[in-house]
Amino acid sequence: MINRLGFLVTPFLVFFLASRGVTGTDTTYVLGALGAGNLLGPAVGGVLADRIGRRPTMLVGLIGSAAAQGALFLAPGVWTMAVAALLISATGMTVSPAAYALMADAVDAERRQRAYALFGWGVNIGTAVAGVLGGFLAAHGYWLLFAVDAGSMLLYAVVVATRLKEPPRAPRPADDGIGYGVVLRDRLAVLLLPVLGVQLFVYSLTEVGLPLAIRDSGLSPAVYGTMAALNAILVVALQPFTTARLARLPQLKVQVVGSVLIALGVALTGLADGIVGFAFSVVVWSLGEVVVAGIGAALVANLAPSHARGRYQGAFSWTWGVARFASLTLGVTVYTGLGAATLWWSALAAGLAASAALLALSARVTERTAAATAAPGDRAGGDRLADASPVDDAVSEAPSSAARSAAV
Repeated sequence: MINRLGFLVTPFLVFFLASRGVTGTDTTYVLGALGAGNLLGPAVGGVLADRIGRRPTMLVGLIGSAAAQGALFLAPGVWTMAVAALLISATGMTVSPAAYALMADAVDAERRQRAYALFGWGVNIGTAVAGVLGGFLAAHGYWLLFAVDAGSMLLYAVVVATRLKEPPRAPRPADDGIGYGVVLRDRLAVLLLPVLGVQLFVYSLTEVGLPLAIRDSGLSPAVYGTMAALNAILVVALQPFTTARLARLPQLKVQVVGSVLIALGVALTGLADGIVGFAFSVVVWSLGEVVVAGIGAALVANLAPSHARGRYQGAFSWTWGVARFASLTLGVTVYTGLGAATLWWSALAAGLAASAALLALSARVTERTAAATAAPGDRAGGDRLADASPVDDAVSEAPSSAARSAAV
């Protein structure tokens, strides 16, 4: 929550660039660099998390991102702005694989889905507040956005340095390389990650296709703001209760049902022609978002050998980055070039196909995750993510926790 309360610069970056006289093609260069960092950061973060440790990697990412915020604000030209934007996203995205691997170290397999859901729930709350806070601060000076962004990252770094413990990690096998070979040699992971990637791509269209559809329907930007608020309210209000009840069910089947709801909700965007229609589509895919919370990250964590959790989470975060990048490029291209109907029907088909593929993999995934749950050494360091306290114990023993998957 602390970190995402400061998630201010990226949503308002276009407006900041315009205030500095950066428009047109030059804006594309800066935004492209920002997107490239989202692909670079997770890959580096996953390797560092397994090599130098979870906490050091998080500290490098948080402090580096805070410094990059200052560099972007002070950058004198387009190319220096692009380099700073690349560093902001790359260092910021370095944090998530390490954080997710740290949670996998500290939480037993059967409760990881709820832990990741709670993690994402905090991200959602922070992001929702940041949307309101960012608009207020931007009206009083863009420097405030950068100051709060950098300050929140440094405060998060203080929490990491003073409250989190580096859990013992399993020794690495002698043949363990320095990169992602351990993931690529895992045939099940190689099959599962693209399937999850397609589902994430369909979900990411809510960030791209929905505003385009609202604009083309002749509605004001305020309508999109209302739809975003509706999504945030539904997720924050429903997720704790939903996750608690669905945690008792087979998680792969829950993931399939939620993904189908997301695909249907995204496709319904193409049929909407007014506020009520758009609101109904948002409700449908928001319910799907609530249903799948935490499952993807937990599946990947349970597939990973203990010495490679950072790289498995890095691969998952990279998959998420590719999905978002594809929605911003391929999604917009299909919408503008082939027509909105093509995008919505293709999204529905892709979502249903990915859900069917996940069902086909369910037996193999269930076998692997059951082995992870039964492993006596699964909690590699396990019972304490932070210094012991009644609050920490209450959180770790809570029967239900909730939040969005792929959150960071």
